[in-house]
Amino acid sequence: TEIRFTNRLEPEYRSRDVFHFHRPETLIEYVKSDGVLRNKLRSMPPLDEAGLWRAQIKAIKSLERSLHQNRPRALIQMATGSGKTFTAANFIYRLLKFGGARRVLFLVDRRNLGKQAHKEFSQFIPPDDNRRLAELYNLQLMDTNKLDTVSRVVFATVQRVYAMLQGNDDFDPENEEGSLFDTAAPFQKEPPPVEYNPRLPIETFDVIVVDECHRSIYNLWSQVLEYFDAFIIGLTATPSKQTVGFFHGNLVMEYTH
Repeated sequence: TEIRFTNRLEPEYRSRDVFHFHRPETLIEYVKSDGVLRNKLRSMPPLDEAGLWRAQIKAIKSLERSLHQNRPRALIQMATGSGKTFTAANFIYRLLKFGGARRVLFLVDRRNLGKQAHKEFSQFIPPDDNRRLAELYNLQLMDTNKLDTVSRVVFATVQRVYAMLQGNDDFDPENEEGSLFDTAAPFQKEPPPVEYNPRLPIETFDVIVVDECHRSIYNLWSQVLEYFDAFIIGLTATPSKQTVGFFHGNLVMEYTH
């Protein structure tokens, strides 16, 4: 009924809940790489602050401090218009280049939000490179249920990821058009609980960034997030008490205006 995992290769290792056992080849990879993700998160280079606002600088530094402490969930509250997606592009770039992250999931609850984020990430130029992010890393906007093995940042709706876990290859894209929070979609009925799917093992993503997380993580959708053995980072302008609770009270940034 409960599986806990401890990787003693990690600095200040700790036991954590996992949904299922890791694949043997993943454990071998951990041994060969000396638990690379959590080791590298402890030695991130200083942030290049060029082109960043003060609130964005504080958000990135506070988040990286939380990751350094191996805290599994972190919540960033930034007011609308303060550049949440741009902030996310910056810290995800740093996690890919310096932090040892193999693949990041950017999770939304409407397809148009995923398209907007994918476009902004694709055009993002990091401060230490003149090339766009899409030239440096493979960015995938999920419009089918097939995950590209070389993708490094994946943009998907929580509806589609749930369908992938269910093995539903006939997923109707119409289910991605409306917010689950705002519309009475069929998905709002209690779905069957998530079960392990070897096509999408728990180690598929190292980091999950949940956009507008005050909507997406409620009730039945938390099971999608908790399936993966990943750091969960929430982005929102208006967190509720339930949202803060889901992130274990770890509000690393609070910029309300």
